[in-house]
Amino acid sequence: MNPVHAPGSRASTAPGGRPVFHVRGLTKIYGEGTAQVRALDGVDLDLAEGELVVLLGPSGSGKTTLLNQLGGLDIPTAGTLRYRDTDLTHANEEQLTLYRRQSVGFIFQFYNLIPSLTARENVGLITEIASNPLAPEAALEMVGLGARLDHFPAQLSGGEQQRVAIARAIAKRPEVLLCDEPTGALDVKTGIVVLEALERANRELGTLTVIITHNAVMADMADRVIRFMDGKVLSEHRNATRAAPATLRW
Repeated sequence: MNPVHAPGSRASTAPGGRPVFHVRGLTKIYGEGTAQVRALDGVDLDLAEGELVVLLGPSGSGKTTLLNQLGGLDIPTAGTLRYRDTDLTHANEEQLTLYRRQSVGFIFQFYNLIPSLTARENVGLITEIASNPLAPEAALEMVGLGARLDHFPAQLSGGEQQRVAIARAIAKRPEVLLCDEPTGALDVKTGIVVLEALERANRELGTLTVIITHNAVMADMADRVIRFMDGKVLSEHRNATRAAPATLRW
């Protein structure tokens, strides 16, 4: 018999999905001598396909540094970082560029849209370099902006601009979606709409989605919650069900 879940929730992704990332002893050190900062300090974790993972922790806990490592924006000082069968630890810049282009979608706190291009054209920039993209119209429809295709960023609200950024990131069908405080610049109501767009993309495209935030309320919408402190994994918790973003209160 299938389990019954409360309205607005769905079963959490079962453990044991194919691993996307395998991380062991990951360490990142900035600076030297007395100015040395250990941003990551021996992190061990695995992330599986289709998961929606929330990384929680205060500023300076290592969340963004980890996201930069997973996204190929930076390389570790020590440890192992594997993406499927690829060792990112020793990848050169050309290999990292190809990895970022083909496999990873990024969403940041600020939208980084090109002001002179419409929503459709902003998304289209990504689809031109992707091997198997969604049509820009389909990506924008997925985030609820099917009626705003030809609006420029200045004609869109902050939440709408962030949803264009999400559409741009998912249009290339990335295996990994990395989100750094995606609601940090938004009010609660608008933030929930943005989280709904992320949840839908994760659910419909099966993309491993990692959201970093200091907002503990978002933990309820995740399959798994990983808490960071001082560059280390403090704890991990798997939710039995994923709460719908509309039910979150903060």
